[in-house]
Amino acid sequence: MVEEKIKGFRIVRNQSAASLVDQMRRAGLQAGELGKAVEIIREMKREKATVFFSFTSNMVSSGLRELFAQLCEEKFVDAVITGIGSVEEDLMKTHAPFLQGGFGMDDVKLYAKGINRIGNILVPNERYLWLEKFLQPFFMKELKKQEKLGRLLAPHELIRDLGFAIKDKNSFLFQCARNNIPIYCPAPTDGAFGLQLFLFKQDYPEFGIDVSGDLKPLGHQVLTARKTGGIILGGGFAKHHAIGANILRGGLDYAVYVSTGTPYDGSLSGARANEAVSWGKVNKKANIAVVEGDASIVFPLLVAGIKG
Repeated sequence: MVEEKIKGFRIVRNQSAASLVDQMRRAGLQAGELGKAVEIIREMKREKATVFFSFTSNMVSSGLRELFAQLCEEKFVDAVITGIGSVEEDLMKTHAPFLQGGFGMDDVKLYAKGINRIGNILVPNERYLWLEKFLQPFFMKELKKQEKLGRLLAPHELIRDLGFAIKDKNSFLFQCARNNIPIYCPAPTDGAFGLQLFLFKQDYPEFGIDVSGDLKPLGHQVLTARKTGGIILGGGFAKHHAIGANILRGGLDYAVYVSTGTPYDGSLSGARANEAVSWGKVNKKANIAVVEGDASIVFPLLVAGIKG
């Protein structure tokens, strides 16, 4: 690593986000790590690495959802790995937006009003009532497809069909379906989606999802890639699915993490990229950056820096 002098910021009126991020590169602390992450992602793209993009559902609850959709529309990533919560929340937003509240709101009063809180983001129960009305007939169509094919559908197949069933260009489901970007989901029975699946199966117990069905296409993408890169926002099983699949090739060649988790409890969510080296999930020669921060702040800056 070449040592450079720390260089301070100079902010001017109407300064672009890209120029601000460029100054971060030599500012030290997490600003410096953010600048490094920009450079690594640029290198991923120059080297034509297959890019695996992982994020958690709370990020789709936020305004990051539209940025994710934009990146998928631009084919900036080659595969998305996330939880079913991301899928259902993206889907609900095609019907009506979520609302901004506050972290200190009275949750007892919110419950009485039929409003659910995700940090300072509010989701009225009406959104979930709409989700039920949408998913039940959708599951019926998927059941007929299942019967025609004579097999269960994989999560990425069912999610792709969801993407084709909607018309919202701000949806990452919509953009992935139309740009042939698979959305892998290792836990499709979680959340409100899983509850609706449970209700549907009361009348149609033969309907199901092949939860192992994503493994072959994901493994194929990993094994046939010239190089692989991971853009990992947050943690959880989606993060692990993305980095774990890369054991098949000796680990990711590039890894950029954005995290607020702590490594000191041994959690996967808090584990840093260097820990993944010990497992072979990140290659020992990989170019890595770990930005400590909230993705709703960090990621838009990161993308602005890449595009600048």
